[in-house]
Amino acid sequence: MLERVGLALAGRAGARLAAQLGLGAGRMTLLRRVMALPDPQFTTPRVLGVDDFATRRGHSYATVITDGERHRPIDVLPGREAAPLATWLAAHPGVEVICRDRAGAYAEGAALGAPHALQVADRYHLLQNLGQAVEKCVAAHRDCLRSIAPQPDQAVAGENADAAFAVEPRSLALPSGRRPERMRAHHALVHGLLSKGMGLRALTRHLGRGRHTVQRYARAAHWQDMVTGRSPRTSRLDMHHHYLQRHIDEAGGKITIIELHKELASRGHPVPYSSLRDWARSRLQWPDAPAPVAAAPSVRTVVGWITRHPDTLGEEENRQLKTVLDSCPELDQTHEFVRNFARILTQHTGADLPDWINTARAAQLPGITGFARGLTSDLEAVIAGLTLQWSSGGTEGAVTRLKAPLPGGPRC
Repeated sequence: MLERVGLALAGRAGARLAAQLGLGAGRMTLLRRVMALPDPQFTTPRVLGVDDFATRRGHSYATVITDGERHRPIDVLPGREAAPLATWLAAHPGVEVICRDRAGAYAEGAALGAPHALQVADRYHLLQNLGQAVEKCVAAHRDCLRSIAPQPDQAVAGENADAAFAVEPRSLALPSGRRPERMRAHHALVHGLLSKGMGLRALTRHLGRGRHTVQRYARAAHWQDMVTGRSPRTSRLDMHHHYLQRHIDEAGGKITIIELHKELASRGHPVPYSSLRDWARSRLQWPDAPAPVAAAPSVRTVVGWITRHPDTLGEEENRQLKTVLDSCPELDQTHEFVRNFARILTQHTGADLPDWINTARAAQLPGITGFARGLTSDLEAVIAGLTLQWSSGGTEGAVTRLKAPLPGGPRC
């Protein structure tokens, strides 16, 4: 009975149930009984799953072998090289299908140990490799993204360039004073889009930020309200706050930080310009600072638009994606390649893959051409992965269970 309780609930939970049943057994007693049980016997499966996992990330790895039909782990091999897998397969003949990722070591080991078995490349890893290829292609054409971004009003920015730090978010990477600048710019951007009728959900997708973060900006009447509850650090410039703010108000905002710096020096209070700049940007109000404009979409954002299923894109995302594709024929061609590859994957028409590879290689697109060329080195396994029902999903689940901590026990 203790063995059955230990197998079902492991240590702590099993000990609590044992106490309710009147069995005086602690958690370690249950675990010892479980570990003393003989390993279950297995027959060589027809479909095999192979994957690696880290026993100590970055230092040591192991290979798990699973039954591809029952999704149960069978054995664990040391390392993640070809030799242990080839030896295991040679000692267990009868494997017909081997599901694996695209690692060359497992392909070599499977070919040596079971040369007649059909190797199946996992679809998830194929999509992951395609996403990395699309990211390289979009990054190579980032100039197209910059060209479609609206530009700020140069006349206003030039009139008060020193004080007008609320510019588009992509240029906020200043060496100092970044946080107040970023908060002010994002606050103005959120309220500007809200005034145009964009809802919070669409705004969250558009900005690529968390829902609660966007809500905080939307609820704050002023950007300074975002730091309410935090105790600001005191500064020796705080004593000049009212004097400097009065100068800004009297000038209607048509005054620069350089002029404020000279004003303080003339009154006998010389301070470093950089200190005054950072302090003034976070503590003073600049009524004529230009409102930030929407920044160009980032490379990662465009990659997400191209690789996601079209039904998951919102109306605003579809509009922006169309703008990007219209402005860059290369990205439009990349988008078409991704859609065609997704059709092959979802419809299990792996026989169409060679034509896709030839077309992609002829297109000479950064990333995409290299991805297509890499498929040819593992073509048979890739076609099988895009045609058959087998995949490495069950093996990935077995790895997750192996690495998960047991109740009352250490991590494997």
